[in-house]
Amino acid sequence: MSVLAQRWKLDEQRFSWMYEQMRAPRGVERDEKTGIWNVHGHANALQVLNNPAIFSSGTGRLIPENSEFDEGAITQLDPPRHTALRKLVSAAFSPKAIGELEPRVHAIVDTLLAKVADQPGFDLVTDFAYPLPITVITELLGVPASDHGLIHGWVDAMMSGTMEYSLVERDEQLDNEIDFVLEQARHITDYLRVLLKERMTNPRKDMLTSLVEAEIDGERLTEAEIVNFANALLVAGHVTTTALIGSTVLCLDAFPEADKKVRADRRLVPTLIEESLRYFPPIGMMARVTNAEVELDGVTIGPDQLVGVWIPTANRDGSVFADPFVFDPAREPNPHMAFGRGVHFCIGAALARREGRIAMNALFDRFPGLRVDPEGTPSFLTSPNLNGVSKLPVVVE
Repeated sequence: MSVLAQRWKLDEQRFSWMYEQMRAPRGVERDEKTGIWNVHGHANALQVLNNPAIFSSGTGRLIPENSEFDEGAITQLDPPRHTALRKLVSAAFSPKAIGELEPRVHAIVDTLLAKVADQPGFDLVTDFAYPLPITVITELLGVPASDHGLIHGWVDAMMSGTMEYSLVERDEQLDNEIDFVLEQARHITDYLRVLLKERMTNPRKDMLTSLVEAEIDGERLTEAEIVNFANALLVAGHVTTTALIGSTVLCLDAFPEADKKVRADRRLVPTLIEESLRYFPPIGMMARVTNAEVELDGVTIGPDQLVGVWIPTANRDGSVFADPFVFDPAREPNPHMAFGRGVHFCIGAALARREGRIAMNALFDRFPGLRVDPEGTPSFLTSPNLNGVSKLPVVVE
């Protein structure tokens, strides 16, 4: 059993990959209850994620409830449309752009930590891990700082359920939960639509204006494409980094020797971030749909089947990672799959890594004795497709 799972008594079914005695499963199997083909293992994950022609990201054709958010949603598109849309914002996430953004990230970090500097403790997520990336991505998009609370409330509500989706068994509870999630998503897209219309008459130097003015093959993007694209960037642009920062602190608290090692040698902070991403990846599962019959790990999967690639088990594949259940902040190489692979490799991965490194160095600098509050209990995200903490009380000694 992993230290983290044992310490916080993580649900053995939800976090089965954390329990060493169960071993990380490898292979392909169909869950008869959900109708989803679960894919485990590093090589299998690579085969799925690196082949968009066979394994499509357009899951909307099997999950029609989400169809209104599919047009322009970069996470739901395949090449060539995905490639064209991705290119529109790639410059904002280039090494040069991220380097220019770094002073602003430092300033946000300093402001947030100054607010809690004189407190004996604080909620790491609410006071730091969430507001840092949401501020960065909303500023890039052009969302006013005064509206961050609105976005936070809608995203929190979206992720408050279990979302244990099934193509086979549907009940009133699942239908109600889906309706609730879609309602929160509409709040965000309706909000972005208002900003979009404003940018049409009052352009600014932000990503939303760039999308309004962009053309692909001589044609402007539709309103739905812009709104859904911006929505995907907004949500994905902060949820992963929030989880990363919280999980890194959680892991260091569970592994005090690792904490001492990194504090004594800050050159390990980059590899610490990578090991946190491997050990407790923010994304639990990445979904794809088969375009044709395909054989995967000796198993035949028919067309129009929903395939779930489980990132945590790929990251614990013993054929790729030595001692996969050991948290090693100096692990190298570390070919984890927390940011995916292939054409859908997270466009904001470099920004998330930079934010994570800056955040952890700042926490080390300001709070040499920071640890998880022994009198408090972390609250973990409830969605099976996301890993991380929604609340993490810490104390400063």
